[in-house]
Amino acid sequence: MPQEIERKFLVTGEFKSLAYAQSHIVQGYICSDQGRTVRIRIRDDKGYLTIKGRSDESGLSRYEWEREIPLADAESMMNICMPGVIDKIRYLVRIDESHVAEVDEFMGDNQGLVVAEVELESTDDSFEKPAFLGEEVTGDRRYYNSMLMKTPYNLW
Repeated sequence: MPQEIERKFLVTGEFKSLAYAQSHIVQGYICSDQGRTVRIRIRDDKGYLTIKGRSDESGLSRYEWEREIPLADAESMMNICMPGVIDKIRYLVRIDESHVAEVDEFMGDNQGLVVAEVELESTDDSFEKPAFLGEEVTGDRRYYNSMLMKTPYNLW
């Protein structure tokens, strides 16, 4: 079963000059119940369907299944998503030989929030934390995109 294993941090320092790639992401949710989400994502000119399961107790690991779908299908399915949308720019910043930080700078109702996720090979995988990463928020549900859609950052 495919597992997503990642740590999440608030971003407090300059990172854009370190980025080697960036993309624009818009995503909506068909289902966003506790323990399961079904997401439609448009990343630049590609569409994706993603299903995620419940996080483990630490918030570090959960089931994740994702497939690319035709862009026209993703655009059409956005119309049946729950109210609210996540709009962000994602920057990729290499941390070391085997780790990349995906830094999301949110727009719209989540403007001002910048969060980084570092995907890991296993739950005991480690990396040296770069200076731009601040407080760790792994497992804090407020920072899940599915929760930011329901309770945007500008309402905190």
